[in-house]
Amino acid sequence: MNNFKSNILQFTGKPELQSGPLEVIQVNVGLQCNLQCRHCHVAASPKRTERMEWPLMEEVVRLAERSSCTFVDITGGAPELNPYLTDFIDALIAKKINVQIRTNLSVHLEPELEGMAPFFRDRKVSLTGSMPCYLESNVDRQRGQGTFKKAIAAIRRLNDLGFGQDPQLVLNLVYNPLGARLPPDPCKLEFDYRHELKERFGIIFTRLLTIANMPIGRFRTDLVRQGHEESYRRLLLESFNPATLNNLMCLNQISVAWDGTLFDCDFNLALKKPARLPVAPHILGLDPSLLNKRPIVIDDHCFACTAGRGSSCAGALVA
Repeated sequence: MNNFKSNILQFTGKPELQSGPLEVIQVNVGLQCNLQCRHCHVAASPKRTERMEWPLMEEVVRLAERSSCTFVDITGGAPELNPYLTDFIDALIAKKINVQIRTNLSVHLEPELEGMAPFFRDRKVSLTGSMPCYLESNVDRQRGQGTFKKAIAAIRRLNDLGFGQDPQLVLNLVYNPLGARLPPDPCKLEFDYRHELKERFGIIFTRLLTIANMPIGRFRTDLVRQGHEESYRRLLLESFNPATLNNLMCLNQISVAWDGTLFDCDFNLALKKPARLPVAPHILGLDPSLLNKRPIVIDDHCFACTAGRGSSCAGALVA
């Protein structure tokens, strides 16, 4: 029995986590990205060619329509680079499904994508942008030289379109630590972000989401190279907070990979640990009822979601 499963048994009296009603479908529409970030758990890069094709996007729309899901969270790579993205969004909105895009921000400066931000505005698509710090040196260390300035320019453009200002045009930013530590107090950090970004660049945003680094993918490679993997895993284990268990994102979410394979979360997707279903874990022909009360695939990497205030794609899990 892994350590995380032992903790689940100790604090819940049950040997596993079980999913509830489906509320969020997270869709990875491809691994191509204009960046190659050091912390990326799916190892996205400009060289990756994997992408979701239109027939599978139609299956996602059908799954959302036939289930209780009212929210589709689109990620990548850089989802804006998938040529079917706009059609996908329009198909979801036609079914009255709310849409969120996870963006690296800098991609909006690519010449061929100049019309993407106005498209998002016109359809009131929520945006969640990666901004791991308000300091240029820290962002560039994690995401590549010049990335910070590009992100600032992109946020300014989004602000000009109303994102972060109009309550219907959500622009959230995402912080993740640089190095082997947990996110700090999200309220204080958000205050610092607002002050620094407003004072120095005149930009605003809706919310700051804090996410812990998962010890997988490129981040794990960095930990191993620096000799910090064992100490970081120990930090996550020792910071386990049972109050986070009822709010874990995997309880009400399914993650769909670019090839249609189903996972309990984006991190299991990166680790190639498919969802446990009585049928093949694939979106084609899926009966949505099979997603309810399914056993969640867990392992020790899950400690990253339960450490301290907890961590999810929507930020901290407890105050």
